[in-house]
Amino acid sequence: MKQLRWKDFSLVSKIVIEVGMIAVLLFAMNMLFYVRINNSMQKMDNVYASNAELTELSQVFEKVQDNMYKYLKVKNSQTLLDYYQNEAKYRNELEKLNEDNINDPVKLLERNIRKMSETYLDCTAETVAAKRGRNVEQYKRKYDDATKLYRYIQSSIDELNNLMFQENSRTYAVLRAVMRYLEISNSVIMIIIVAGGMLLLIQATRNMFVPLSNMAETAQLVGQGNFHVKMHDTDAQDELGTVTRAFNTMVENLDLYMARTKASMEKEQQMMERELLMENHLKEAQLKYLQSQINPHFLFNSLNAGAQLAMMEDAEQTGIFVEKMADFFRYNVKKGQEDATLGEELEAVDNYIYILNVRFAGDIHFSKEVDESLENVRMPSMILQPVVENAVNHGIRDIEWEGKIHLTVTGDADYIRISVKDNGKGMTQEQIEGVLSGNRERRNEEGDSTGIGMNNVISRLELYYEESGLMEINSEGEGKGTEAVIYIPVHEN
Repeated sequence: MKQLRWKDFSLVSKIVIEVGMIAVLLFAMNMLFYVRINNSMQKMDNVYASNAELTELSQVFEKVQDNMYKYLKVKNSQTLLDYYQNEAKYRNELEKLNEDNINDPVKLLERNIRKMSETYLDCTAETVAAKRGRNVEQYKRKYDDATKLYRYIQSSIDELNNLMFQENSRTYAVLRAVMRYLEISNSVIMIIIVAGGMLLLIQATRNMFVPLSNMAETAQLVGQGNFHVKMHDTDAQDELGTVTRAFNTMVENLDLYMARTKASMEKEQQMMERELLMENHLKEAQLKYLQSQINPHFLFNSLNAGAQLAMMEDAEQTGIFVEKMADFFRYNVKKGQEDATLGEELEAVDNYIYILNVRFAGDIHFSKEVDESLENVRMPSMILQPVVENAVNHGIRDIEWEGKIHLTVTGDADYIRISVKDNGKGMTQEQIEGVLSGNRERRNEEGDSTGIGMNNVISRLELYYEESGLMEINSEGEGKGTEAVIYIPVHEN
């Protein structure tokens, strides 16, 4: 069964319930005030109950003394019975007095009266026993002792009665003040409840008519052609909730049609912009590689002829160098506008390192570890060589120790990880962030670069795979080397 919520009630039911709640609160407040007043009155009645009990104690005490005196004078069974009855009654009254050693004048006086009364009762008992045994001398002496105790105890009872009366008078004054406070607080609470009830009714009425006013304003905006506005969503089942949902459904249907049309146009525009951007990056890479390519085939044929001529003259190393140069530029021209395999990219890196080592007498110490099962994976062309070039020109060039570059290719179910790590100059965190964000382009001042910067590599990776964060650069600081890592998504290949 669906739980009925407050916002699911009809408007009439809400008003009736709110008025009823105010009436119940007022009734409950009156009952609470009535109970608290009765409790205060009960406390006031109990204030002087202690004085009444003390008066009762004094009266019984007097009867014990009188019954003992009558028995000594008359000596009959009735007076003896009266003595024993009042003695027992007095002992019961003494049980109500304090017997602990408490640092309070009233409690201490009660304890003294109780202890002296116990001594007094023992003395009266001995007096009666001596009378019954006809020991005249002893019962006279005990009677005198009992009478002295009686007078002292009676004066103590009077003193206790006065102390308790003073204390009860103060308590009575406090209770009167409490009752006055209850009257004032009850009046204030009643006023608060009435004011709160009025505010609740005003808020309930406002919650009914404000949505209607908002709906009228929103409908006017929709009528002017603005389909992006709507009422606040609600799951209320009352009349306002039903009207609001129907209105929002109408506006959403109109807005959905407009949004679909706009999204289609925007998507088409984005695809065109992406194609243009990709084409521009590829053209930039191609132009920087082929600045001197008026006739590429003439260049390749000339390089091949030079290689053959070197072989004929037994200049084997020169022939290999010219052949590597031809292969390197042939790859750049061939792959300028298409993708390549990972194996082809690695071969271009090998050719590049060979050419550099011929130029720099073998100073470039390059090594690699490659998972051969990944060499057929396709990727954007001219990606690895610029990264290796960056490690040469900005990592190990002009350092005072032996420069080394190590390339590793590993893979898992999601990405192929290509790492190019050098032991060169290193980079600061600020330099790394500048390169990755494209705000800083590291350039070769000596003119040995092919012209493809790291920014171009990062941009083409993101365009090709439609994913960001595919390159990261790590360095522990200046003089501690740099590692550039490229991630090739496996599912895109």
